Amino acid sequence: MRVAVTGGTGFVGRALVKALLERGDEVTVVSRKGTASASPRNAKLHHMTWDEIAASPQRLEGTDMIVNLAGESINQRWTEASKQRVLQSRIVAAARIAKLVTELNTKPEAVINASGISAYGNSLTATFAEDSPMKVTDFLSGVVEQWEKAADSIPVKRLVKLRVGVVLNRTGGAFPLMSLPHRLFAGGRLGSGSQWLSWIHLEDLVRLILFSMDHREIEGPVNASAPEPVTNDRFGRALGKAFGRPHWLPTPAFLLKAVLGEMSSLLLEGQRALPRKALENGFAFKYPTIESAMKEISQA
Repeated sequence: MRVAVTGGTGFVGRALVKALLERGDEVTVVSRKGTASASPRNAKLHHMTWDEIAASPQRLEGTDMIVNLAGESINQRWTEASKQRVLQSRIVAAARIAKLVTELNTKPEAVINASGISAYGNSLTATFAEDSPMKVTDFLSGVVEQWEKAADSIPVKRLVKLRVGVVLNRTGGAFPLMSLPHRLFAGGRLGSGSQWLSWIHLEDLVRLILFSMDHREIEGPVNASAPEPVTNDRFGRALGKAFGRPHWLPTPAFLLKAVLGEMSSLLLEGQRALPRKALENGFAFKYPTIESAMKEISQA
């Protein structure tokens, strides 16, 4: 299979590209710089910039699948400027892909477009599946609404909108920051500790992307989150147990808001989302519980 991965040099993108190459797919990584890494050259790995695609879209003729992971990281302080970068990077990437697909003589079979579990807004009591309505309650849910609207303009027969939860991996994403208090022996619940966290291990996320690529019956919204969401307090307890650290020192909400500003909502708010579509279509999570995920991460 010939696959184009936008954002292929990012945290999730690198893991996905590695998995695609290992199973024998031909991969084109699309990024702003388009520079190949220092790793040994692979004849099935190609690099292109967005500018090169715009100038010569025919170079991606024959692409079977596009996976769009492009977007500014949300793991930064949310100033007005950074919030605009987060939003615009996602809208622009989807628009570029829509233009590319329009210009190709042979359209890709499908586009898998990253999205966010924030699509459902925040709640302490509700449970969300793919058929739950979208709701804008904060900055991130507003971003997801516009992100998916932009993705809907991509003219392909099958569009998968992968609503990704918090991705857990020891060396990348949000986990190093989330685990820092426990690693410093100062871990505990954040705020009330009752806020929900819909999470997914990086390996399962990559596996779910491959699963969505290979199963043509999967389309529309897909919750990319583990089947057992947890409260913030349970997450911290599992983290502490796996790493041999105490879970004892609560961090009040006002302190997080003072330090992180609006970005504190990532830690103080959340939603309980279930991956109903993935499970109904036969996907099996390797790390279905937070305890199994933390055990692997702590031993990595």
